[in-house]
Amino acid sequence: MSGAPASETREKRMAALLSVGSATLLVSLKTFLVYRTSSLGVLSEALHSALDLVAAIITFLSIRVSDRPADERHPYGHGKFENFSAFVETGLLLLTALYVIYEAFQRLFFRSVHIQPSWTAFIVLGVALAIDVTRAKKLEHVARRYSSEALEADALHFSTDVWSTIVVIAGIGFVWAGEAWNVPWLVYADAVAGLVVAGVIIWVGSRLGMKTLDALLDAVPVGLHDEITRAVGRMEGVQAVQRVRLRRAGNRYFVDATVSVPRTASLEQVHSWSDAIEQRVGQIVPADVVVHAEPQAPPAENLLESIRAAAQRMGRAIHDLSVQQQGEMLFVELHLEVDESLTLREAHAQATALEEAILALPEHPAEVNIHIEPMGSNIATTSSVAGEMRELAQSIEIFVNGLPAEYDELVNCHHVRARQVEHRILVSCHCLMKSDLSVTQVHDVTAALEDRVKEKFPQIFRVTIHPEPDGER
Repeated sequence: MSGAPASETREKRMAALLSVGSATLLVSLKTFLVYRTSSLGVLSEALHSALDLVAAIITFLSIRVSDRPADERHPYGHGKFENFSAFVETGLLLLTALYVIYEAFQRLFFRSVHIQPSWTAFIVLGVALAIDVTRAKKLEHVARRYSSEALEADALHFSTDVWSTIVVIAGIGFVWAGEAWNVPWLVYADAVAGLVVAGVIIWVGSRLGMKTLDALLDAVPVGLHDEITRAVGRMEGVQAVQRVRLRRAGNRYFVDATVSVPRTASLEQVHSWSDAIEQRVGQIVPADVVVHAEPQAPPAENLLESIRAAAQRMGRAIHDLSVQQQGEMLFVELHLEVDESLTLREAHAQATALEEAILALPEHPAEVNIHIEPMGSNIATTSSVAGEMRELAQSIEIFVNGLPAEYDELVNCHHVRARQVEHRILVSCHCLMKSDLSVTQVHDVTAALEDRVKEKFPQIFRVTIHPEPDGER
């Protein structure tokens, strides 16, 4: 698996770097305010921003690692570093909240701290608020675009900063109002503001923590498994979806799908279906997909399909398969292609094994007759009697074109070729026939025409006719 595209990596790193810079500026501003105001709300915000800075640095480093391509030690890539980074950031958030809660109860019940509100505090917090809003929107945009949990965690941090800064501003404002209007109990507004900030941090942090923990434990988002299963089940060639498994690393999923396919399908067909399944799953989520296809008999498989499947399992090539029923008895005939270098004993052993497999089928026939023929593996050369072969081809074309009176299905004969191969004369030709004929009718007519040609020209060893529908030539 390759790493993330260069443009994606660059944009994610720039967003993370911007987050580090913003967090550094905010920590500096809020630390200054702590000394000017002695406000718990401002202190909680300063601590929050300090941990944000640590989290932003972790995010930046995790993105540098997570976008690396897979290697021998990390065959699924490095995406889990993002999930782990987000989980660590969640822990830092919760630690901040616990400290703020502790300090708030200390100020509410055990000791008093003099708050010094000023316009400077409001101005600095207003600047911090603007920075939080800008950075949160930028991080959220990039996080959604590339499904980055590390950047999403960072964006949530700054989103909580927005609300907590507003609460802190309100807390300082109430303390100032208490001093101006001589309302002593408003001095506790700052501590209450700190508790509200802590509550927001705990609520958002717990949600993010559960999400990142799910990612680390390979939990599947609700509904995604069913969506992929339904999509795969509707794909061509899929008879049933036996199992779908998902896991996530960073912004990428890894999907294993086990499907049932017709057992008579060719390897090329199954490969094509698997490619289509991979593409379809990739349209639902960014994923690396592995498809395992298991051969299965279709629900209504007939005897001919079962015979072909049996031959395919044994690696045997067959053709001219036919089944005849006489009363309650079934008779099977077929041609078996074998390696031409085999002896009769060896070829007969293959035929016997196939015959036994056919007789063992549930709808077993009473008798199986297998014709053995060599499987072509060599390219034969023709003899140098081109002149004689051309004359023979012309004679055959004239003869066949005189037969439409006997065979109403035949329109004309053309493209006749005669070749002498290893002392045998082979003939091939194209016959135009009525297009509304069934395949069975066409096969019967071509077989009859081949017999007529061989009767007329006994020197011919084999005739092969290619039928064409009229109107398409």
